[in-house]
Amino acid sequence: MADSHNPYEGLKSLEKLVGAWNISGSSISGHVVYSWMEGGYFLVQHFDLVHNGRVIKGMEVIGYTKEFGEETPGKHIKSRMFDNYGNSFEYTYEVNQETLIIWGDEKGSPAYYKGKWSDNGNSNSGQWVYPGGGYESVMSRMKEA
Repeated sequence: MADSHNPYEGLKSLEKLVGAWNISGSSISGHVVYSWMEGGYFLVQHFDLVHNGRVIKGMEVIGYTKEFGEETPGKHIKSRMFDNYGNSFEYTYEVNQETLIIWGDEKGSPAYYKGKWSDNGNSNSGQWVYPGGGYESVMSRMKEA
C-alpha cells in the first residue's frame, strides 16, 4: 500500500485489483488501471472502455466511506464512479480470494457483477447482471513493461 500508516484492515482485499487490466467480453473492450491514492485509504480506477459501441472514460474511487464528523468508517467498501457522460454511480465491493462482486449501489442489488478469479489471480471472468440485460466480461492482468 502507499503509506506506512495502517489503513483499514478490510482494504487489503483490494490489493488484488492493483495494476493494469485488459477488459474483453460480449459487448465490452478496453482497459482499466487501479492504483492506491496516497495514504492507502482509497483505490482509484481509471477506465477507457468501449461498451456497445460507446466510448466510456472515467474514474472510480473505492474505499470505506467516513461521513463528516464520524469517528469510524462504514462497514462496506463503497465506490463512486464518474464518467464522460455525466454519470455518477455508487457501488459496493466484495473482494476475496475466489470472487469479485460489485453491487450496483447497495449489497443485494439486482444490478451486479460477479466474477471468479483464476488460480494465479491474473484474470477474473464473470458477468454483469442488471434488470433487462447483462453481459459477460473478462479482465486479464496486463504484463509489466
